[in-house]
Amino acid sequence: MSTNHDPAHDPDYVHAQTGKVIQALMMTEPIEDIVEKARAEVITDAMGAVVTFDGVVRDHDGGQGVSKLIYSSHPLAQQEIEAVTERISKQHPHVRLWCAHRTGALDIGDLAFTVIAAAAHRREAFEAASQLADAVKAEVPIWKEQELSSGGTQWVGLE
Repeated sequence: MSTNHDPAHDPDYVHAQTGKVIQALMMTEPIEDIVEKARAEVITDAMGAVVTFDGVVRDHDGGQGVSKLIYSSHPLAQQEIEAVTERISKQHPHVRLWCAHRTGALDIGDLAFTVIAAAAHRREAFEAASQLADAVKAEVPIWKEQELSSGGTQWVGLE
């Protein structure tokens, strides 16, 4: 059984399909409305691995109950998410990338952030998805106001 998973050995047509950002979005509409279309655009017949990260609104944070989140972002957040995604794409030339982050009011269970990474091999897809998720969270100017179950609000990401 062959264990050769070096992307350098992939056919040229595979390389022609990778190293691409399919899309990077800041959006107010539900990600759920476009995620299947996004997957269809990211996946090709040459991609043997698809890694999806879904950041879902949870009902707690820091030991406190959360009833709702309101995400807001800097006016340049769209340009920043595009720049971050392009940078990660250049670091992972064997991957196709797509991501979206929501703003506005989100309920528990809503998708707040999704990353899709496709590659011929799983290692590249996992690494790119993880690095893109971390970079967007660290670098794109997005803040969340948490409505706490106990009443009151808490801001996250304003450091």
